[in-house]
Amino acid sequence: MTESTTRLPEGCEAHRGALLHFLDDPGNQPDPVAGSLEHIEDGLLVVYEGKVLATGDASVLLPRLPAGTPVTEWHDRLLVPGFIDTHVHMPQLGVMASYGTQLLDWLETYTFPHEARFRDGDWAQAEAQRFTDLLLAHGTTSGLVFCTSHPTSVNALFEAAEDRGMGLTAGKVMMDRHAPDDLTDTTQGSYDDSLALLEKWHRHGRQGYAITPRFAATSSPEQLALAGKLAKDHPDVMVQTHWAENTGEIQWISELFPERSSYLDVYDHYGLLGDHTVLAHGIHIDNWDRSRLAKTGTRIAFCPTSNTFLGSGLFDFRCARESGVTVGLASDVGGGTSLSMLATMAEAYKVCRLRGQTLTPWQAFYLTTLGNARVLHQDGETGSFQPGRYADFVVLDPGATPALDMKQVYTTTLAETLFSLMILGDDRTIAATAVAGEVRYRRPQGADQATPTTPSRTQGAR
Repeated sequence: MTESTTRLPEGCEAHRGALLHFLDDPGNQPDPVAGSLEHIEDGLLVVYEGKVLATGDASVLLPRLPAGTPVTEWHDRLLVPGFIDTHVHMPQLGVMASYGTQLLDWLETYTFPHEARFRDGDWAQAEAQRFTDLLLAHGTTSGLVFCTSHPTSVNALFEAAEDRGMGLTAGKVMMDRHAPDDLTDTTQGSYDDSLALLEKWHRHGRQGYAITPRFAATSSPEQLALAGKLAKDHPDVMVQTHWAENTGEIQWISELFPERSSYLDVYDHYGLLGDHTVLAHGIHIDNWDRSRLAKTGTRIAFCPTSNTFLGSGLFDFRCARESGVTVGLASDVGGGTSLSMLATMAEAYKVCRLRGQTLTPWQAFYLTTLGNARVLHQDGETGSFQPGRYADFVVLDPGATPALDMKQVYTTTLAETLFSLMILGDDRTIAATAVAGEVRYRRPQGADQATPTTPSRTQGAR
């Protein structure tokens, strides 16, 4: 919280409402770790040149604003940092809610045919724009994204993200075998395309590149070796792939790589583990796997919605945390059935309960903001309201739906409010989404109650 009494600079803007952000992991107990979060009931978020300048009590900060500074009042709303998704597929929007198969059949029946359309540049551009708009409508401002094996899909996504001021990390799928001809690349061609896209987009404004072998089965040993070379040559670039999602997948990997001791050993052998690697799923694993993940710093993206929808299994969240594994939370659209990170929190809670565990609202909201920012090594830029971070934020409406509105009568604590939001919330709960201080999405039909005001220099708290 800002304590200084000096005047704030000309040209800033402010947003007033209840503020919540995390400063550290709150733990997964009913009471958050002391000092891990900041909650201000009547707070002010001051934005300057797209970044957070100050946060604090409105009564303290309002008098410090220059005369005429625009202040947006978000009455009865909760402002949190923009949601971050650590595993999502841009080209799979149309695959959501496809009935009746498990992972490998689902890929062949639905995913591969849909992804093949992204060789068409116009289609790729239209879908990338649709995808980024839908992310914002669901409160997601950043994420780690799979494109297709076509470079056009990567260029289209980054261009759409830049148009909206978003910072995404994404990559071209590397896939040189066991896929349709209109989706497979070549071993050397995948390396050349990936390197060219990396050099074009990585650290280009807010964008980041991710080396993206789809999963071990669809990459030859030679392609995995070249992916490992890219990772070694560019250690600040993320690596993303799939791992240990489905028992049939695991059996297939053991047949394809009989010389390797485990599925994880395949990626380890080719130099694809490390603290910039995010492995999606990690359901069917053992203590050796967890130990190796912790030792190398390799992260897991917990994808509860797709894991239950495809019948893949239940991720062991508690065991991963106790083993020292860094875990992020992810929607995994299109195996996942919603881009909403609120819905993803709800599914994660249910998965934990089915394992005899729990997920507190503190931990859920931490994972979706600062926790996921840490997974992606962008917590110096996003994930909290600490000064100098991009002013990416979501305005949540605790009474957005009849069910949520009813629950407010029985809600007396912040923990209860957060729990209601994560269990009952969805895209209707998003009153607005801002990227770098600019509101890029507002709930349709004027449903939110935000009104711009021009305070006097002495305006106090409500």
